[in-house]
Amino acid sequence: MLKYIIKRVLLMLMVFLIIVSMCFVLIKLLPTKPAIQFGKDMQLIEMRREALGYNKPLIEQYMIFVRRSLLGGDWGISESLYIGQEVMTKFLEKMPATVVVNSYTMLFATPLGLLLGIYAALRKNKWQDHIISVAVIVFVSVPSYVYAFLVQYFLSFRLKWFPFQMQPGYDFLSFKTFVSLVPAILSLGFGIVAGLTRYTRAELTEVLTSEFLLLARTKGLSRAQTTVRHALRNAMVPIFPMILGEFIGIIGGSLIIEQIFGIPGVGPLYVASVTASPPDYNFFMLLSAFYTLVGLVSGILVDISYGFIDPRIRMGSKK
Repeated sequence: MLKYIIKRVLLMLMVFLIIVSMCFVLIKLLPTKPAIQFGKDMQLIEMRREALGYNKPLIEQYMIFVRRSLLGGDWGISESLYIGQEVMTKFLEKMPATVVVNSYTMLFATPLGLLLGIYAALRKNKWQDHIISVAVIVFVSVPSYVYAFLVQYFLSFRLKWFPFQMQPGYDFLSFKTFVSLVPAILSLGFGIVAGLTRYTRAELTEVLTSEFLLLARTKGLSRAQTTVRHALRNAMVPIFPMILGEFIGIIGGSLIIEQIFGIPGVGPLYVASVTASPPDYNFFMLLSAFYTLVGLVSGILVDISYGFIDPRIRMGSKK
């Protein structure tokens, strides 16, 4: 197991370095705004560009980037969005909003998805199962930003239950802020609920029809006992890593949903770094590295968790 983990981590770092390096080279092929156009910030921009090796050959710039940014955490300063401010500082400032809204979403979506999946499996091929299955197909197929517009129209415009956008400020744990986040939570949660419901139903249905469950029933256990004691425990082996991956992915946020509901997180920051005129290359590099790392870490932790959840699984073992 340890050998497998070390191998996966090394492969993850290699993939991460390849992706970030490709982004770095492509960014360097694009034109850079002359420092003189920054006015009073010209001297600061020139100084930071000099530190990052903008006037040196590409290979030297890359080595400086690896040393200062990837290893040292110095991603430079903003040249478009927040001129003269440290990129890493603004990134850390906006991270709490993304984590809060996505944490609320997971706390809402996870138990609801599990309960609906369990109920559909227990009512297999009955009208309740058919209704849930149709709803799952619809919610899985429709993008989250479509739900955002529907939620805003019905709950915010027609019924006026919630505001259109998040409450301004940084008091993310207040009740007023939570109420203003409900439309965003619902928009993000529908797809997670649908996916978890479908996965839970499929896994639990398979376990309920297995031979060891039939043997337990013949020994006198009731359906409720076999479901709770045996079926759910076995079905959760593949389901739990999926939930773990979703929780890890919450720090990645949602690029579009955060933009629609005015959430000051890293999602809108990533979009703005690309659409700004000129694009903010330093923000783009930091956020590209961040999203790449979140995806890779999520995948590797999900794979490794299988071995801890079920001792019968030995990752990387040879037959």
